[in-house]
Amino acid sequence: MAEIVTERLLADPTIVIDHAGEGEFLIFLHGIGGNRSNWTEQLDAFSQDFHVVAWDARGYGDSDDYIGPLDFSDFARDLCRLLDHFGVARAHIAGLSMGGRIAQDFFALFPERVKTLMLIATHSGFQDFTPEERQRFVDLRLKPLVEDGKEPADIAPIVAQSLVGPFATEAQYQRLVASIAALHKESYIKTVKATTTFDRSQDLGAIDVPTLLVFGEHDPLTSPDMGRQLANQIKDAEFVVIPKAGHLINLEQPDLFDKTVRDFLVKQT
Repeated sequence: MAEIVTERLLADPTIVIDHAGEGEFLIFLHGIGGNRSNWTEQLDAFSQDFHVVAWDARGYGDSDDYIGPLDFSDFARDLCRLLDHFGVARAHIAGLSMGGRIAQDFFALFPERVKTLMLIATHSGFQDFTPEERQRFVDLRLKPLVEDGKEPADIAPIVAQSLVGPFATEAQYQRLVASIAALHKESYIKTVKATTTFDRSQDLGAIDVPTLLVFGEHDPLTSPDMGRQLANQIKDAEFVVIPKAGHLINLEQPDLFDKTVRDFLVKQT
């Protein structure tokens, strides 16, 4: 097991990362209710072969909050600065849920910086959801915080329950609850508002790097059918369904998730 190093990248805002290992650069991007701790097992699993990184996106975890509304592409620009910090020209980019949307946006803005894409339990925009599904997503997350004055810890149990699959253990569920409870309230509100209006669906056909799509069999948010539709729009994309997994695939089925990602990366390196 390689030593995991925590580092603060002095930018505006400051971004905090964990990284370990040596080799080609592999970064894992968390979802809208996550932080870098969601990827601790992957840092251990992949650091033998890669320089593997997990970040706290701006406004998450130990990273700084920021002034003003969020431009969703701020995440991609932060990721570009992260690669510049390490002098990395191209990286393997893996993102779950919102992290997968950041990965799509990063490719659209900086295609020359991407070696492979791994899009996990994600979508290209909320046009993939019915109006009712979109409203349910927003209401579950924003109404209690904005209208009822509650805190992330108050909504964490019900939001976590809406994401895990039926085979998730109590420990896995509680880990997701803790992740959501740790959200920065104001930054999270800005992120939810920005992500629901952001759309990269028209850019999927331009993706020309090796791409893997990984979806959970029992994901209540981004179904395997949604994943297949996404994969069909990306040339030569690989598509894998992980059995007995909900939305947080890497937490619920870490061994199968790691093997799927490793098998894909071995073919590209």
